[in-house]
Amino acid sequence: MSFLSSPWWLLFLLVVALLGAAYVYVQRMRRKRALRFANLDLLNTVAPSERNRWRHVPIALLLVSLILLTIAVAGPQADRRVPRNKATVILVIDVSRSMNATDVSPSRIRAAQESAKKFADELTDGINLGLISYAGTAATLVSPTPDHNATKTAVDKLRLDDKTATGEGIFAALQQIQTLNAVLGGDAAAPPARVVLLSDGKETVPDDPDDPRGAFTAARKAKEEKIPVSTISFGTMTGTVDLEGDQVPVPVDDESLRKIANLSGGDFFTAASLDELNKVYETLQEQIGFEKRRGDNSRPWLIAGTLLAVLSAFAALAINRRLP
Repeated sequence: MSFLSSPWWLLFLLVVALLGAAYVYVQRMRRKRALRFANLDLLNTVAPSERNRWRHVPIALLLVSLILLTIAVAGPQADRRVPRNKATVILVIDVSRSMNATDVSPSRIRAAQESAKKFADELTDGINLGLISYAGTAATLVSPTPDHNATKTAVDKLRLDDKTATGEGIFAALQQIQTLNAVLGGDAAAPPARVVLLSDGKETVPDDPDDPRGAFTAARKAKEEKIPVSTISFGTMTGTVDLEGDQVPVPVDDESLRKIANLSGGDFFTAASLDELNKVYETLQEQIGFEKRRGDNSRPWLIAGTLLAVLSAFAALAINRRLP
């Protein structure tokens, strides 16, 4: 917390401290006078010790309320979590044959579809959301748009195909973001963007991820353009898929997806069930859909100070039979 508007008001805390010191001084002087001239037995009878313990509560509440109100007047500033009104998110979903594995119920692809639609439903309004699928090639199914229903409709139409060209999926996402940024007035005026890539396996096209069209090259390109790629490794190490009657192992490949995230400046997640995938998307929704902004934070201090001041008045009437 900082004080950017009127920090000089904090000097009033010295007045509050002086008021507290004055109260302590007056109480001590009053006690000295009482002890000097009063009969102690009679004094203890008319002013029982139980009352003495509570008679300082009103002034204590008053002093605390003045401290809180002084802080409020000084204009405290704090980071506040507010919804983004502008951002671009591209969902990139692997639709290779391995996504038909049933180690995730009902299957990797069905769970991915359900979770992606939930993510689109809960994403903050106003954020441009797009969808790209990829197997041997990448296909842009929805260009970035604030109409999240378009993405939900397209997710239901995902179809599996051969091979895995992860780099092509990332390059296609970057192209969509560049196109939108050009429409919005260039990179300088463009909102923040992020690629969210869900896959279960290693890239097969090309063979080398450092190839000019490979996944690692695409991740480095994303880093240059300041577009992080957050990757989700979806599935288990025991997954298999039926290919022409044969059960072919299709274990997830965390290593390559983690490296893509690291190279691009994004985050890496793993999910081995629909519930875990939903939690990953919830985390991403929090990261993407909201931002921290520095702003006025005086309201809670003002409310607390006012309530304590009122409580001080009631305490004074109830305990001391008079206002402080």
